Formats: sequence, C-alpha cells, structure tokens
Amino acid sequence: MRSLLKVLTAIVVIVATSVTASAAAAGNPERGAVLADTCLGCHGIPGYRNAYPSYRVPKLGGQHQDYLVLALLGYKSAVRSHPTMQAQSASLSDADMRDLATYFASQGVARQGLGKTNGKIARGKEKTAVCAACHGEAGVSPTPNWPTLAGQHEDYPQQSIAQYQNGGRTR
Repeated sequence: MRSLLKVLTAIVVIVATSVTASAAAAGNPERGAVLADTCLGCHGIPGYRNAYPSYRVPKLGGQHQDYLVLALLGYKSAVRSHPTMQAQSASLSDADMRDLATYFASQGVARQGLGKTNGKIARGKEKTAVCAACHGEAGVSPTPNWPTLAGQHEDYPQQSIAQYQNGGRTR
C-alpha cells in the first residue's frame, strides 16, 4: 500500500507540473478527425486488444482534452512506454495533439459503468478511495488533466496500474 501511495504521489506531482499552456488551448476537431484516421485503427474498434501484453485499448471518446494532450506528450517523451504509441506520437506537433484531443473529447460522453453487487464492492471502494480524489467517485474525473475511468474496459486500468508499479509509466 505504501508503494502505491508513493506512485500516486509522484503521479500527482508530475501531472500537476506538466500541464502546459498548449494543453489548455482549443483545438480544431475537424482537423483532428482527419489526423485520427491512424488512431482509429486501434481505438476505433470496439474491444480491440493490444497484442502483448494483452489488454483492450482505452476508449478515447469523451475523455478530457487536456488529459489526452498530456497522454500524447507522455508517449512522445517516452515517459509512457508503449512502442506503437511512442511511434505514433513522435511526429505530432502541439497543434496536432490539441486537434486530436479536441476531436476525441467531442466523441461521446464518459458514462458511469453499471455497478456490481457482490461482496467485493466495499473492499474495492476502500482500496480506490485515493483514486477517487482525481478520477471522481463514480469514475468521471472532475479535473480536465485526469482521465475519466468510467466506461473503460476493466483490463485497461489494471494494465495502467501495473505499468506505474513496474516503472513503465510515470505519468
């Protein structure tokens, strides 16, 4: 638990200091739609799985624009480890990232998942209390530089947490 708190504290510090003026600027969703053609090869296929390790790629529709820009910056600077995403983001300009983020943010609304009713719910709520501070109690982040987790495939956040724990991702 202590190592998880260290990781979460580091994430808060890194993200809080990495929000740039470019992340806050409005992008062009029409240009973003054109740029998104490549992205949709994975993110546009419902339930599409990453090859190795195997997990479903995240849903981007309805995510916060600022978060999407920060995620792309993370891949471009290699603080997020995913070879395909690093290659895809390497040639993106700040304007490209804003346009892509604006397009994906406009595609749908993050929705809360259906609650489960088994005995593990109370234990899960206890464990995720620290997460709710940034990601919202219902998984819909009230802050634009944090991702909304509601509606994501269950295995994607699990994979992200594992990457934070093993150092493969620092923001």
